[in-house]
Amino acid sequence: MNLKENLVQYSYLSKLSSTAESRSEDVYLVGGFVRDILLGRTKKEMDFLVVGDGPAFAKDFANALGINDIVIYKNFGTAHFDFQGMALEFVGARKESYKRNSRNPKVESGTLDDDLDRRDFTINTLAVSMNKENFGELVDKFNGIADIEKRIIKTPLDPLKTFDDDPLRIMRAFRFASQLNFEIESSVIAAATEMAERLKIVSQERITEEFLKILESPKPSVGLKLLYESGVMKVVFPEIHNLGGVEQRKDFHHKDVFYHTCKVVDNLANVSGDVWLRFAALVHDIAKPPTKRFVEGIGWTFHGHEDLGARMMKSIFTRLKLPLTKLEYIEKLVRLHLRPIALADEIVTDSAIRRLIVAADEDLEDLITLCRADITSKNPTKVSRYLENYEIVMQKVRDVKERDQLRAFQSPVRGEEIMQVCGIKPSKLVGDIKTAIEDAILDGQIGNNYEEAYAYFMQIKDEFLNK
Repeated sequence: MNLKENLVQYSYLSKLSSTAESRSEDVYLVGGFVRDILLGRTKKEMDFLVVGDGPAFAKDFANALGINDIVIYKNFGTAHFDFQGMALEFVGARKESYKRNSRNPKVESGTLDDDLDRRDFTINTLAVSMNKENFGELVDKFNGIADIEKRIIKTPLDPLKTFDDDPLRIMRAFRFASQLNFEIESSVIAAATEMAERLKIVSQERITEEFLKILESPKPSVGLKLLYESGVMKVVFPEIHNLGGVEQRKDFHHKDVFYHTCKVVDNLANVSGDVWLRFAALVHDIAKPPTKRFVEGIGWTFHGHEDLGARMMKSIFTRLKLPLTKLEYIEKLVRLHLRPIALADEIVTDSAIRRLIVAADEDLEDLITLCRADITSKNPTKVSRYLENYEIVMQKVRDVKERDQLRAFQSPVRGEEIMQVCGIKPSKLVGDIKTAIEDAILDGQIGNNYEEAYAYFMQIKDEFLNK
């Protein structure tokens, strides 16, 4: 693709060139935007490298565009503002040196070459001149275009030094491989394996951010397998690493739980871009290793792995610095992921269906999506049978919902009324009575309406009060 022709559509770049000329500074469009033009991908961020004072350049350019809302990050020597739907970032060219106990470099002003030398991968070292005398001319010091054409990820310098300087680049290598479906050069994988422990100097937030970007990629298993096979997963998410080598029955799952999990995540990625639903797929079998037991005539079993897995989530969320607002959702999907398939039988009661509806609540569709993704057999007959079973369950759900009006289910007799009638204060007893009323509705003993619920409450209250 002709870079110059592509850039002409951004008319404001002519003012950028004029700003560079008036300041007697060279400026280049660098990094991901250039890479993605060549890959035919759209990107909403432009990064500009100024051989000079990046923030001062950004101020002058913003003034030329009539922009007042500009953010300067003095500690990082960068500036940012938005224009015509594009995020524009500016930084001065620099060279860096690192200490072993920190990924925060000592920064000095540098040349274009200095700045390109410090970049992570060859595909991100491309620079396009924004200067009037050679606008659109490509600088490709490390043969980044060739590596884009070969669809390979390499480091511009020795990968051991690249990862030693900034270990987060290990995660970024696997993230780019997953996002772009690129191969990683063997020397880069070897360096990642050797330097994996260096990731411990990186903040957990940055590691988790890269990990979630892998999950958000079109085929997450690319990055997940690289993390696992390089040994990096053992450092960043040991519970997922421990799934490897765990055998299970080969009825509709992959024999190895890790590779089965990768397939489930990919299946889910094919139907949903929701990173948290993908995360639920990643962790749905996380407790299989500690619950693994061999039963003669059956093989390996994992009884209770769904409950233990749900209980493991809080400590994992805390350690990985994941948003606790998503904890309950993930716990729920992990805890319930085996429930639907057990309800496909013709003799399943409405009570069991009601309890699934109430337990899953507004996340029932996500639960069924996860369950469908969990079918990883290569036998199309088995896949078809299991998918049919889930549709049977969903039809039962629709039937019961229509009859019972279970949306946002809770006892029609509220706690305040229970306390008033019984003359009791807020306590566990109030909750026990409410639960008894709800159980009676779910079991079909009474209808889901106030009249029947109140009558049942009056019938059972003395039994609870006299305990």
